[in-house]
Amino acid sequence: MTAEAAPLPAEWIAVPEGDPFGLQTLPYGVFDAGDGSRVGVRVGDRVLDLGAAYRVLGSPDERLFADGSLDLLLGAGVAAWTRVRADLQAWLSRTDHRNVLEPLLLPLESVVMQLPFTVADYVDFYASEHHATNLGRMFRPDQEPLTPNWKHLPIGYHGRAGTVVVSGEPVLRPRGQLRRADGQIVVEPSARLDIEAEIGFVVGTPTARGQAVPLEAFTQHVFGICLVNDWSARDIQAWEYVPLGPFLGKSFHTSISPWIVPLAALDTARVAPPARDPRPAEYLDDSSGSPWGLDVRLDVALNGHVISRPPFASMYWTGAQMLAHMTINGASLRTGDLFASGTVSGPLPEQRGSLIELTWAGSEPLTLPDGSVRTFLENEDEVVITATAPGPGGTVVGLGEVRGRITAG
Repeated sequence: MTAEAAPLPAEWIAVPEGDPFGLQTLPYGVFDAGDGSRVGVRVGDRVLDLGAAYRVLGSPDERLFADGSLDLLLGAGVAAWTRVRADLQAWLSRTDHRNVLEPLLLPLESVVMQLPFTVADYVDFYASEHHATNLGRMFRPDQEPLTPNWKHLPIGYHGRAGTVVVSGEPVLRPRGQLRRADGQIVVEPSARLDIEAEIGFVVGTPTARGQAVPLEAFTQHVFGICLVNDWSARDIQAWEYVPLGPFLGKSFHTSISPWIVPLAALDTARVAPPARDPRPAEYLDDSSGSPWGLDVRLDVALNGHVISRPPFASMYWTGAQMLAHMTINGASLRTGDLFASGTVSGPLPEQRGSLIELTWAGSEPLTLPDGSVRTFLENEDEVVITATAPGPGGTVVGLGEVRGRITAG
């Protein structure tokens, strides 16, 4: 059992038992308390100002929090990530520095969360067999639902990093070219606006061009995870995606949660992924190593009503395999690269992570508790995705939430 897997000491700030943001989690984010962006770590319902904490304690690691973003910490590498996390767990469990640190803890309701890092590149994968199979059955009913390449490699596409925004930013209904059911080609607002509940992986340590990242080096390059909602305009997407794939139907808005949970907090959540058949190519074959399936449990709520509970443990391809595939051709990594899993969907109807699946492309509408009916999103609808994972000693690791409300474009 690693140190992370052992029960953690009690914190002096008295986070309630069962709180998903105790010492087992300690996610990083960027906040504004009215005087500019600062780096913080969440502890219960408060946020610790890390720049100020390291400054008053006289640590040279103060430099990692100097620019009001996570960029410097991400780029510092795994030794620095480990050192900072150990510092925080020690400071918040021992009373030595309580008098110094307690004034630096701010109530969450008093701050505004910011985009936590500069997004360098954005890649979105298609890693759920259940999601891919559902869409294949809808759109290719007379063919095999999975394309011939699907079980040989993690399929993905490069998205638009400039429209990755923090949770809470309004989602403007996108406008674009599409083909109506009667065949008419028009340019108008999307009528089939959808969600995609995903997990995102945040890259810290960069690589040089030509350097492939093997499976076992995953933790040397990926800092942590966040929640992602990759909003999708299905009607725009359907008209444009052949032959080159997603473009305007995806690039208008991607929301991420404000808190980045370090990989070190997820040791207890690691599980074996589903069995692979056929056996993947050598650079993707994790059968003899320590695989990176994650027991992360998501909840998707529409206007306050939970409509789905997707299990990330069911994902066919892991984050480590996505990274290995993303770099096998020699493509370089940059600090702040974000790659997402694609829609998380489980084997059961109530585990589908998108409306296109939950309503079967609109043919099976959802009825909400207020009696309203949805196939796709309407203006003023609000979607909130939350998630948790098991932590050490029976604790729970929280990923926070990613939310967005639809407004007319």
